[in-house]
Amino acid sequence: MMTAKEYASRVEKQDFVLANRRDIGVDKVYGSQSFFRDAVSRFTKNKGAVFGLIMIVIIVVMAFAGPPLSGYDYRTQNLSQRNLPPHIPGLEFIPIFSGVSTQYANGQPIRTDMYELKGIKDVTHIFGTDALGRDQFARVWTGSRVSLFVALVAILIDTLVGMSLGLVSGYYGGKVDFFLQRVVEILSTIPTTVIVTLLIVVMKPGLTSITVALMITEWIGMSRVARAQTLRLKEQEFILASKTMGESNRSIIFREILPNIFGQIIVMCMMTIPNAIFTEAFLAFIGLGIPAPLASLGSLISDGFKSMTMYPFLVAYPVIVLALLMLSFNLMADGLRDAYDPKMKEM
Repeated sequence: MMTAKEYASRVEKQDFVLANRRDIGVDKVYGSQSFFRDAVSRFTKNKGAVFGLIMIVIIVVMAFAGPPLSGYDYRTQNLSQRNLPPHIPGLEFIPIFSGVSTQYANGQPIRTDMYELKGIKDVTHIFGTDALGRDQFARVWTGSRVSLFVALVAILIDTLVGMSLGLVSGYYGGKVDFFLQRVVEILSTIPTTVIVTLLIVVMKPGLTSITVALMITEWIGMSRVARAQTLRLKEQEFILASKTMGESNRSIIFREILPNIFGQIIVMCMMTIPNAIFTEAFLAFIGLGIPAPLASLGSLISDGFKSMTMYPFLVAYPVIVLALLMLSFNLMADGLRDAYDPKMKEM
């Protein structure tokens, strides 16, 4: 029988004995890293965001390299090759590139090799041809350039107009804020379609009228976000310290406030791009966009929609490219939002 003194001595010795258990981890000390590198690390761990970024890069490359690779110009017409299905010589075993057109008579499918019928088996049309014999592959990627141009315009408008007005409105407040917010409220009540329609009355349809319409309304969302963030930050202690040190208002806005809301600015830009692309595609679809023969994804969808039941490939490929482009920007925006949000680090 162990006495109480012996038991206490034994317990005291065992208090500092290593457990030698594998389930007990050892604390690791991680090196510090900058906020930017931390954001990049969180972004790369988001598979959806990485997929979106890769798809955007692929679409940008194809938008500029696609038409030269096709060997055709988006304006060149060949009426002897109208409404041809997709065809790549040597890949006829793949159904979508076989060049076979399927028509229905009395409910029975009739398959015809259109290229063999016309004696042009060596001709390549990756996405087929339209009603005027123009290569659809060249036209789809040329139309993607228009969408990317609209995306670039949306970013420039957001950063130059929306961000600047939002920072000024939130920082100065008072009459300046009152006047700018009334302007925002008036412009936000006018639909973009109405603005474009009015612009077409005095301007020719095209990228210029769409760009002006985006400049009038597209910056509103960004200005509101920038104003809200500025109102939150301008009462912080570091802003008061900057004023005490004698910094000018411009210096405080662009050197103190702007770096602290840069993450939200980037995220808002990325979320604005799909809306701008959709706006351009919608306007082109209803006939208020790019005039012929220049192609855009919206005008290609509109043209293909008219003969969708007979030639579905005319509408399928522009829809797929437009959907991938908008989805990729949305996924990238979600990834940037999670990467720049410090709270996501704990989730």
